[in-house]
Amino acid sequence: MLQRLRSCTLIGVSTAFYGCNGSATRVLACKRGGFAKNKAAYKRVIRHYSKDQDDVPVNKHHGGTVMTDQLYGYLLSHTAEHEVLRWLRQQTADHFPVGARMQVSPEQAQFLAWLVKVTRSRKALELGVFTGYSALSIALALPADGKLIACDRDARPLILARQAFENAAVAHKVDIKEQPAIEALQQLLQSCEEPGSFDFVFIDADKRAYAEYYELCLQLVRPGGVIILDNVLWYGKVADSKEQDKRTAALRQLNQELLHDERIVLSIVPVGDGMALCMKL
Repeated sequence: MLQRLRSCTLIGVSTAFYGCNGSATRVLACKRGGFAKNKAAYKRVIRHYSKDQDDVPVNKHHGGTVMTDQLYGYLLSHTAEHEVLRWLRQQTADHFPVGARMQVSPEQAQFLAWLVKVTRSRKALELGVFTGYSALSIALALPADGKLIACDRDARPLILARQAFENAAVAHKVDIKEQPAIEALQQLLQSCEEPGSFDFVFIDADKRAYAEYYELCLQLVRPGGVIILDNVLWYGKVADSKEQDKRTAALRQLNQELLHDERIVLSIVPVGDGMALCMKL
């Protein structure tokens, strides 16, 4: 069964955890059952995040909303999903049962499509395509003359992605670059037409290289354009000081740098595994 991310918001701090069959496996500093059922854990988190921060707001309400299976089913029933996206989700689960967890969830894909529409994006870039679920959501949201450059080095899942683009009649919008993301970005920057020309970028590739991707993409995006980085909450590991693996450390450092980057306006939202929304000033 595919695992999914649940999210809850409390005391002005967004948290995310990875769950399957209704059981939470990670929740920042909280035990199984959520903050609403663990006041001691809640108090520990308040003390941790309030330490040396006199200006941290404390909201007396700490119940939050726990994403149960029933509530998640309700959310999915109110999430629009194109028939080819639904087909692709099933095909991915069948052909890539282990890697299927890498693709975005239906509600996250719908959020990406909404962002493409609301920003009136015409030219988009995606790093990390896998079987193309998020790329297809973006391509479907782009106007008829829109363009998506999709970069991934793994040829095998791209076979399914190409089939999905054809089935959804958006193949003419998608330019697949089957190469490492850094190499593709450097080539785009060398083109006199590409720097400052992109409206929308979605990054979901090697987490250890996120900082480098971000800096290169910032050169490709126009002022007012948007860069979205996926997995920035990383199953809650970024908030756990005991987690020091390279990917967690890289994401933790990136989040800190984004917070203080005066070139962008930042909002981290607990959708999926956490998404950093960066608008270039």
